[in-house]
Amino acid sequence: MTKECLHSRIKGMMADMYRYLVIFEKADDNYSAYSPDIPGCIATGSTRDEVEKNIKEAINFHIEGLVKDGLPLPEPASFTEYIEV
Repeated sequence: MTKECLHSRIKGMMADMYRYLVIFEKADDNYSAYSPDIPGCIATGSTRDEVEKNIKEAINFHIEGLVKDGLPLPEPASFTEYIEV
């Protein structure tokens, strides 16, 4: 499958635009991010902006691999809520 064909197929599958929850965490000297709906898809970065860019790239790369292998995209199912205590 050509790269153009793959990108076209991904755009078609993403027409409904999935929205995945991403958790961002501050570590000692960097940031990390992951999506609970996409196990194993993680990213790090020196800044909040860098980790956000990196997790977007990681999710897109993961989705491209799923499409290329003919596998379904994970359904977004996670959510967040702040709890006052």
